[in-house]
Amino acid sequence: MTTTAMPQGAALTEHTEPARATANDVSAVRLDGARLSYGDRTLWQDLDLAVAAGEFVAVLGPNGSGKTSLLKVLLGQQGLSAGTAAIAGAPARTGNPDIGYVPQQKTIDAGVQLRGVDLVGLGVDGHRWGLGLRSRAERKRKVAAAIADVGAQRFAHAPLETMSGGEQQRLRVAQALVGDPKVLLCDEPLLSLDLANQRLVAELIDKRRRSHDTAVLFVTHEINPILPLVDRVLYLVDGKFRVGTPDEVMTSAVLSELYQTEVDVLRVRGRLVVVGTGDTMDALGSAGAHCHGEAGADIGSGTAVSDSDATGVRS
Repeated sequence: MTTTAMPQGAALTEHTEPARATANDVSAVRLDGARLSYGDRTLWQDLDLAVAAGEFVAVLGPNGSGKTSLLKVLLGQQGLSAGTAAIAGAPARTGNPDIGYVPQQKTIDAGVQLRGVDLVGLGVDGHRWGLGLRSRAERKRKVAAAIADVGAQRFAHAPLETMSGGEQQRLRVAQALVGDPKVLLCDEPLLSLDLANQRLVAELIDKRRRSHDTAVLFVTHEINPILPLVDRVLYLVDGKFRVGTPDEVMTSAVLSELYQTEVDVLRVRGRLVVVGTGDTMDALGSAGAHCHGEAGADIGSGTAVSDSDATGVRS
């Protein structure tokens, strides 16, 4: 695949039809001509994105590329510099009951007197999303159902501080689901989890979107744990972006163009591996990537190694 270099800050777009259609063709998430800038720095611009009900979209890119800022726009916490953002056909706003939010796993401070069931209940009471239910019985039913959906009945009544990171994160997923949202916004929900819990949390989110046709935007630095689940990828780099299926976006040609430096993408036993020389990986690191030694960098596409260490099929 041959690509032509584009000016710095230009948008690279891949027009791919969503995997599913919603009723009356109203997208679960829609961005039209969206631009987000801070002063003279533009994170992304001319971004058009329509996410269908039941679609799983991974949002990738180095630190500082505007991944979390995109979620804040959809949550109504951050205004766009240009363009529009909509959830289920209505302008993005704070306190939207159509949205469930799953944050990254965080350490619970010692002494915090909060049980798992209390955390999930916040999603019903409106402390987080402005929701409110008058019936205590209905509240209890919804909380119990959400806890059951993530298989957390055994530890839901224990204090959060006594739980493992994986157990806490399952309850955060339950909190996001308790309001029966149309859209799940996930901000690095697998961070700090071991591989087993990464798989478990990812599968819980995927189960929800398949059973309830819930749209998912999933911000992550590491696509491999969710690669089998993803319909499309939105890759953000230094004001540029590409949207398409994983096979369309996660290629040597596309990533080399986005990063303006040579990048090789290999598939090794079903995983994506990014390969480059030490100089190439240094360039990726300066763009905001995480560097692992002289030759490795995590740029949102999987494990990264040097040329001499890699074997596999080039994408």
